[in-house]
Amino acid sequence: MSAISPSSFLPDDLNDALLVGRVWRDTGAQAGPCVVVVRGGEVFDITASIATTADLFERDDAAQFARNAAGESLGPVAQLIDANRPEAIAANAPAVRLLAPCDVQAIKACGVTFAVSLIERVIEEQAGGDPAKAKEVRETIASTIGTDLSKIKPGSEAAMKLKAELERRDAWSQYMEVGIGPDAEVFSKSQPMSAVGFGADVGLLAASVWNNPEPEIVLAVNSHGTVVGATLGNDVNLRDIEGRSALLLGKCKDNNGSCAIGPFVRLFDERFSLDTVRSASVSLRVEGADDDFVLDGVSHMSEISRDPADLVAQTCGRHHQYPDGFMLFLGTMFSPIKDRDAPGGGFTHHLGDRVTISTPQLGALTNTVRLSTEIEPWTFGVRALYRNLAARGLLGDA
Repeated sequence: MSAISPSSFLPDDLNDALLVGRVWRDTGAQAGPCVVVVRGGEVFDITASIATTADLFERDDAAQFARNAAGESLGPVAQLIDANRPEAIAANAPAVRLLAPCDVQAIKACGVTFAVSLIERVIEEQAGGDPAKAKEVRETIASTIGTDLSKIKPGSEAAMKLKAELERRDAWSQYMEVGIGPDAEVFSKSQPMSAVGFGADVGLLAASVWNNPEPEIVLAVNSHGTVVGATLGNDVNLRDIEGRSALLLGKCKDNNGSCAIGPFVRLFDERFSLDTVRSASVSLRVEGADDDFVLDGVSHMSEISRDPADLVAQTCGRHHQYPDGFMLFLGTMFSPIKDRDAPGGGFTHHLGDRVTISTPQLGALTNTVRLSTEIEPWTFGVRALYRNLAARGLLGDA
């Protein structure tokens, strides 16, 4: 696998970026999960000022608070990143371990928000989760409806005319319904406190033989529905299981290590906003550990079919509240079809794959693919968090 410098995992404009994250400190009075902020390339533990990132995101002055809060220096962020790279963790567990930058927030995700991923979901459905049938189904779909749905605005008159025509041809799909219909697909990706962070292992079910990473931008949203920042995520996907039935979405999406978020949430300020997210390009690189396979791809947020603000509005409002805030995966256009094991067989993970998701404004998230049953189990939940914070005297009047 290629050697990458620590700076490559950080925003290009690091000195101007206001980053918030979480780490696990092993020693001292502050042993346990800590809220950190990166200012001018240096990491500060500000847990004594704010106990959770959910609390920070609730503040009207979140960016100003993070910029000025007193904290204990943990050294250069490049040093922290270097110690948390997968190969470094394998050699020596770091005393300060990067965690996912969210804590008690709900973790939600939007699906089928890009035309390319819409086509691939229809293929999964019609192939019944069998990767061997995907190539034939893909060719049939292309000849029936084409592959360029990017100009169709969901819920529009043109979309409804297309729906009527596809129904006439008996080619309509439940994925078409959320891809070009008025209602977005929004589902619960993972549980609060369950996401893994930078450098951690991500997990696949052993039963899955057709699966892939899903590189996405993830919004941090507070209880008022205000988007306060953004980060990167891997919505690990089991194509064969979801392809058998959309009712298996929970089994497909929510497993030990199936959700990776990080390395940091970049808070919105005068230099970084939702408009920055709208124009971002997200890169994916998969490197095999047991073969020479390399897969590269790029998703352009400008090609998303539903605006991020609309996805937030469809997730929360008078119809659904999130008192602890939520993290929202915006969806991916990347459904890899590059052959790996056999001609026409498409892509699937091998154990040991290194997955790196990156964009210049947010840095890069890297993880190693393992089995959900073989990686570290998830045992530290919300109750454990508050017991730990209480023991450290960090809850105040909360």
